[in-house]
Amino acid sequence: MSERIITKVATPKVQTEGGGFLVRKVIGTVIPTCDPFLMLDHIGPVEYKPGEALGAPDHPHRGFETVTYVIDGEIRHQDSAGNSGVLKPGWIQWMTAGKGLIHSEMPTENLINNGGKVEGFQLWINLPAKEKMIEPRYQDIPSEKIPVAKTADNKVTVKVLSGESLGVSAVIETKIPIIMLDIHLQPGSSFTQHVPLSHTGFCYVWRGAGFLGSNKLPVHMGQVGVLSDKGTEFHIHAEETKDCHALLIAGKPINEPIVNYGPFVMNTQEEIDQAIEDYRAGKLGQIPGEAERVRQTEAAQALNKKNKNNL
Repeated sequence: MSERIITKVATPKVQTEGGGFLVRKVIGTVIPTCDPFLMLDHIGPVEYKPGEALGAPDHPHRGFETVTYVIDGEIRHQDSAGNSGVLKPGWIQWMTAGKGLIHSEMPTENLINNGGKVEGFQLWINLPAKEKMIEPRYQDIPSEKIPVAKTADNKVTVKVLSGESLGVSAVIETKIPIIMLDIHLQPGSSFTQHVPLSHTGFCYVWRGAGFLGSNKLPVHMGQVGVLSDKGTEFHIHAEETKDCHALLIAGKPINEPIVNYGPFVMNTQEEIDQAIEDYRAGKLGQIPGEAERVRQTEAAQALNKKNKNNL
């Protein structure tokens, strides 16, 4: 069996997105893209005081999928098709935007009133041309229904968000082959994952520290390693004195032209122009209560600014 090395280690900067929440843009800046992956944001970790919690008010999507994985905090999501719900710690939402909709992701009333810790991820996955205008679809999976695999020595735990690991398969159905694993290694432990030769991928350490690939490049919290395009076995090792939490994400490239404009990802400029026109014409719909979500966001932004100025 051939092994994959890490060809690049990068450290994304902390910046603001949406209403002003803190993110590390793992894919999308220091690593522009990793076909089929368009973006990975690491949201937080941040501790909000009462009234400070921020979200992403009403915004459109077309032509790709968004994956939201919550570590801490709660997110209330709503869309123009009438879907709504609350994502809690450990939950994952796999949204296929397809032909498009309006979506909002906001803090819950509990988080707004009481404050608390927020951390999570949002991954954007491209769709092939034949799937870009399909009907939108949601897969909301609570924490207790996410399959978990463990190594024989019980020192490595793997949440199988999509794909397969250690003989355990995910419950999420994907449009193209995708592996998405949340791996927790105890100090000094090691883990090997089979990654098909056809897949590109990356590994992001979101807590702790370790060594990636057969070349054992050192990484720490907030760093990402890009997998080589040769080999089928990927290795990760935790430091001797620290746990390592990492997201391993890999998928089969689509290899099609990409033209994107903000929340629209299509194959041609004409398709982007049509998406903008459809959005402006209201064809992607709307969500009742938009003004209140904007007011809530502006109030939280003002309080955050005030609290920072008082430090």
